Amino acid sequence: MSRARRAAVSLLAIGALTGAGAPPAQAERGISHDVHPALRAQLVAAYDFDHPVPGDPALERDQGRSGTEIELVNGGAAMRVPDRAYRGSRNALQTRQVDPAVAGNDDWKAGTFSASGVRTLRAFSATTGSTVMGWFKLNMDSPLPNSTTPDPTDRYNAIGLAGVLTGDSDGHGVRALLELIDVDGQLRLVALGRRLDGGNSQTFAANRDWRELLPVGEWVHLAATFDFDTGGLALYRNGEAVDGFYTRTDDPWLVSGPGPHVTTASDPRGIKIGGSFPQNTTERNPCDCRMDGLMFLDGVVSATDVRRQYRHLAR
Repeated sequence: MSRARRAAVSLLAIGALTGAGAPPAQAERGISHDVHPALRAQLVAAYDFDHPVPGDPALERDQGRSGTEIELVNGGAAMRVPDRAYRGSRNALQTRQVDPAVAGNDDWKAGTFSASGVRTLRAFSATTGSTVMGWFKLNMDSPLPNSTTPDPTDRYNAIGLAGVLTGDSDGHGVRALLELIDVDGQLRLVALGRRLDGGNSQTFAANRDWRELLPVGEWVHLAATFDFDTGGLALYRNGEAVDGFYTRTDDPWLVSGPGPHVTTASDPRGIKIGGSFPQNTTERNPCDCRMDGLMFLDGVVSATDVRRQYRHLAR
């Protein structure tokens, strides 16, 4: 199916989902056995890259409850590669920068975007918490060259992993994100979140060197949790909490007053994976990496349940 045809189908789907109720099939969706039972009630979207949409392998089916399909941008079916992070998986997603010398839009990334909001992701509207987790294997040891500037020595300041966009996002701004980003001159693994559309973000950055946390060529399970009610964030690696620090010591999420505090009541504009702008209008923060078992949940997964999910697949 051509990109134009996919866009037409997506517009029809968005139109169908703007009504008061979710589609009847949504309640009938089964949750993947790759998900530990303790997490299934909160699982909004999940992608194992073993389930192309019939008739269009450039789209990946959601294994969560929302039915949110994502596009494998620019690389299509070739982005599913025979690699696996855990037993039972068959393929992984390959993302990468294609041509660092050209200010084009050809980087391999994945996700979905709608300027009017993605109705199937409404679980992330007015929520007190979110979690992003999955398996990642990096094949890079520094951010990639910045293809949007004429300076051949300029590099991006971040490496995009996976996140949920805000309700007013241009394709870059996020509500909940796992990524590697420059913090005071040093690249760090972070959980970066924003409670209010148009508001300030808060970042929890890992203390350990990111190369130790994500060695080149090694599958690693990562999770980031976002407690929008209390302002708390956390990072996990292979089921264990990662020590870190907040980059702001004030109250960027405005949670000091009476609660409960929730995110803006707006549908996220989408999901971004392996870089920003899933609508493919701009290149930003590409990741030369592979991903598997990505999960987006509408609650704060406990440390115990993060460990359970890791051991569920790593055993």
